[in-house]
Amino acid sequence: MCARRFLFVIFFVTLLVAAGGFALFQFGGSVLRKQALPTVPYEAPPPASGPDYVQVENWLNLPDTVPPGPAEWTPKGLTEDAERARSVAVFYIHPTTYLQRDRWNALIGHRESQDRAALFVRSQASAFNAVGRIYAPRYRQAAFGAFLDTGENATKALDLAYSDVARAFDRFLAQEPDAPIVLAGHSQGGLHLTRLLHERIARNPALQRRIVAAYIGGWPVSTVTDVPAMGLPACLRPDQARCLLSWQSFSEPANTDLITGVFEGSTGFNGQKRRREGMLCVNPVTGSSEPSTPAQSLGTLIPVDTALSDADLVPGAVGARCEGGFLLISGADDKLPELGPYVLPGNNYHVYDYALFWGDIRRDFARRLAAFRSAQ
Repeated sequence: MCARRFLFVIFFVTLLVAAGGFALFQFGGSVLRKQALPTVPYEAPPPASGPDYVQVENWLNLPDTVPPGPAEWTPKGLTEDAERARSVAVFYIHPTTYLQRDRWNALIGHRESQDRAALFVRSQASAFNAVGRIYAPRYRQAAFGAFLDTGENATKALDLAYSDVARAFDRFLAQEPDAPIVLAGHSQGGLHLTRLLHERIARNPALQRRIVAAYIGGWPVSTVTDVPAMGLPACLRPDQARCLLSWQSFSEPANTDLITGVFEGSTGFNGQKRRREGMLCVNPVTGSSEPSTPAQSLGTLIPVDTALSDADLVPGAVGARCEGGFLLISGADDKLPELGPYVLPGNNYHVYDYALFWGDIRRDFARRLAAFRSAQ
């Protein structure tokens, strides 16, 4: 229930930006429900009709394909060593990209939403491609309107989406029986990743030992009620492996009331109520809760055109500090870079949680992998 309510907040403000409909703030959730809730009842798909993850076409990205998948992209301005042996298996879950009202779950073959998903794979999962073999499944994601409802339809839509993710994860493990693992997701992908950690990782000590880190971008996690039931501790140091990171990016003045209003008092994985004071914030630049200056940042993805056909990796553009469970960002010379038109009300940089810190996530992954290998 709390997961759905949180995503309601994200998609509420996303819709406002996309539609320019700031008047919705004046008329409340009833207007949004009327405009965005699916117009048909939830209809369960036939048994065993989900994507077959043995088939290549049911993945947005797989290692060693020709032509390379979107996660193999690298931005302009990237300077690093020549190609390395890709010894780590990465499982990445994309955010919601289905914005229609005609069903509760997206069809795998819906081109527009899949094109959007590929763009997120390109700009997010690519942060791990230096040493990672990246697997990014297509899945029957819950439509964004599913998060405007608290009834059975929405519950079933979320469960169906997660069932695909879980089966894709099984196939991933079959393909990668021994390699170190990185888990990553964003927004709805972050939701499914937290559930995967709770239901699968926490119950499998052997699997826990294989995980380098889990990156839960744009999703709230409680250190008190969630983390103890997710199989991995929170990341407290940059040289720590087998831990998880979560961050939610805002510039100042930040208005986080919509998120804290649904997070606080919701039920965590251990059955207790969440509190804002326990919200996890890990700064991807420092790999801990410590602040960073713009000069410490290895690189933010800055689009070179409105079509997002390419991006420059610009170092020294963004500073960050954890405050009240959120990651507050600042720019060099007090000016944040222009990332695009999708900054949400309240100065919420949710859409750019990975892009802001692409180079830093890449470095963070390298540090944790070094710690993982040292411990072995």
